[in-house]
Amino acid sequence: MESIQQQLINAKKAQASIASLSDQRKQDLLTSFAASILAHSAQIIAENLKDLEKMSVSDPKRDRLLLNETRIDDLASSLKDVANLEDPTNKILSERRLDNGLHVQKKTVAIGIVGVIYESRPNVTVDVAALCIRSGNVCLLRGGQDAYHTNLIIVSLIQQILEEQGLDKNIVQQLPADRKYILDILQAEKYIDVIIPRGSNQLIEYVRKNSLVPVIETGAGVCHTYVEQTAKLKEAADIVVNAKVSRPSVCNALDTIVVDKLVAKDFLVLAAPLLSGYDVEIFADEHSFPVLKELNYPKLNLAAPEDFGREFLDFKCSVKVVEGTDEALQHIAEFSSKHSEAILTEDLSKAERFLNEVDAAAVYLNASTRFTDGQVFGLGAEIGISTQKLHARGPFALEKLVTEKWVIRGNGQIR
Repeated sequence: MESIQQQLINAKKAQASIASLSDQRKQDLLTSFAASILAHSAQIIAENLKDLEKMSVSDPKRDRLLLNETRIDDLASSLKDVANLEDPTNKILSERRLDNGLHVQKKTVAIGIVGVIYESRPNVTVDVAALCIRSGNVCLLRGGQDAYHTNLIIVSLIQQILEEQGLDKNIVQQLPADRKYILDILQAEKYIDVIIPRGSNQLIEYVRKNSLVPVIETGAGVCHTYVEQTAKLKEAADIVVNAKVSRPSVCNALDTIVVDKLVAKDFLVLAAPLLSGYDVEIFADEHSFPVLKELNYPKLNLAAPEDFGREFLDFKCSVKVVEGTDEALQHIAEFSSKHSEAILTEDLSKAERFLNEVDAAAVYLNASTRFTDGQVFGLGAEIGISTQKLHARGPFALEKLVTEKWVIRGNGQIR
């Protein structure tokens, strides 16, 4: 582990630097970082262009990689939002005095050293650094090769702010993007307290199987929207199209339209022209295929079994026709990644059944799945959307970057 050993040692030493920071100092750091990002937006865009030039214009990950002035403004706003959130550390969760006189408290403390492995999303670099600083954690960032130059300048700006404020710059570090070092990171259990993978199913599966460090998954999103037979079909078509096309490369975008057989044709007549307007390729089951073929849908394929449970991350989706709510629930249970699922209906009993029975981090009634996002939910920013059930589920944000510590004060008690 020679190549990253010193970085790990530096991260361990940096814990003392951030642990001593007051709430105000942490807020000031993030405010300064926001100002620096805005002041250096031209340089960031120039470095981002170097990464974009290496990627095919048809690659769906390109949208995730792209930074422009609007997105940099959004990043700066997100930093200010995180700065204004309440510090999640040093909260007293419980306290009591025992019969023997011991005073026992349970409080929140920073996790310690957080390692994040992610792919071509430089906004993650900003979000993770901000959330870790605000919660008093050191962070080790291992972004993908695709975003190498972009991540490098962002991390350099953060480290410059840290040094200007008399702090250890190793509070935030960029680890090598070369894949040969991933195992070294995953097996650094002496130095890293938690690993958070954010990216494809393949990345998450590899981390889960090979890590000696505890893992919190931020899972891939295979998201369904169920158009139940009582849904307002025009509204349903608008919601489905928004969930698919507003930003198809992200994990909360729609992948499969599940539609009740009784309204399938009427719904598809409304939705098809909207989807074709965005050049969406459809993988239709045996019931929806002839309907769409009759409508002369331009990019139409007969769905194969693997087109269900597939995260498309592109202008593509599948369609599944079901006979009622039972079959819809069965299909979603079989193919969901437990990220975000929606039902569009006017039947309140079916709505409540869906919201209660569907096993996902976020469930929606009559709304687009595209809202599953830490910033949208008022959490400032997020590391990712956790689809597991231990420690964190849903937007993995500031409130979950802490653990618990018991503090016991006595005056000579022995047992």
